[in-house]
Amino acid sequence: MAGAAMDIATRVVRWQAAHGRHHLPWQQTRDPYRVWLSEIMLQQTQVSTVLDYYPRFLQRFPDVAALAAAPLDDVLALWSGLGYYSRARNLHRCAQQVVAVHGGVFPATAEVLATLPGIGRSTAGAIAAFCFSQRVPILDANVRRVLTRVLAFGEDLAAARNERQLWAHAHDLLPVDDLDEAMPRYTQGLMDLGAGWCLPRKPRCDLCPLGEVCAARRAGDPEKYPVRTRKLRRSAQSWWLLLRRNAAGAVWLERRPMNGIWAGLYCPPVFDSAAALAWAEGVSGVRHLPAFQHVLTHMDLHLHPVLVPGDVGMLPAQGGWYGPSDWPALGLPAPVRKLLEGL
Repeated sequence: MAGAAMDIATRVVRWQAAHGRHHLPWQQTRDPYRVWLSEIMLQQTQVSTVLDYYPRFLQRFPDVAALAAAPLDDVLALWSGLGYYSRARNLHRCAQQVVAVHGGVFPATAEVLATLPGIGRSTAGAIAAFCFSQRVPILDANVRRVLTRVLAFGEDLAAARNERQLWAHAHDLLPVDDLDEAMPRYTQGLMDLGAGWCLPRKPRCDLCPLGEVCAARRAGDPEKYPVRTRKLRRSAQSWWLLLRRNAAGAVWLERRPMNGIWAGLYCPPVFDSAAALAWAEGVSGVRHLPAFQHVLTHMDLHLHPVLVPGDVGMLPAQGGWYGPSDWPALGLPAPVRKLLEGL
């Protein structure tokens, strides 16, 4: 594969220099903190969304020491709306570990980066390639799609041994010369191709720099790849949200448990049935607000807000009254924030 691998790497590097993305703010630096932050934010999140959060996050936490020293609530509040809140909790833990264990300096190798909270093998490879030009592969969803098509790699990636084999192929395809420039360009180029050309449906093969060497294109079935037989099973839950609002306009909120849905975020008390709120039916002014659905990665969450005026009924031991002026500084799930702002 040596000659073909060199051809693929050269094509990607040259194409990225001429046609790839260069305008993204995290591309203008080799600061591991900023690159790491962008990589975590970009996990399962569109670039357009991250472009809004990234500068605000850096303004509040300009370096890893500032992030490590901040209260978790501040981090969650600024993350509110990005979703996948475990990323924010791991981000905070990772910053603290970089400061405590590594003296505030990010490790320079993918192997050590991958030992930090929230940094998997692919994210570690991206940071190492972009910031330190280390010759290591990445294999996020977009890059996995590009490489399985180029190689016509049809093994089922639901099996760990096949995933390991693809990692080995990804390593073999890496550039071998001028790594200081080639590794960042090659890594970014694969990301760019996966995001804008080698699409899951109707890939733009005629414009792809790898079109001439892509085995899946030659076979006429690029959409066949990647192969993964195990499918995610979706589930559903229904929650009734008790919105207690007092005369001052504050709402009773409590912190969610540190595991499960919306872990560590602030939320109105949650009940799993309407019957659990039967006592509220006799309260003057109670309103059942329109129910709505919130889509999570593996679950549809059906939310039923019930607005109860005043501080009636027994209050939970944990929680507090938070008014509109408090909400911006709280880590609130996006649908809860929208719900509160609409009251």
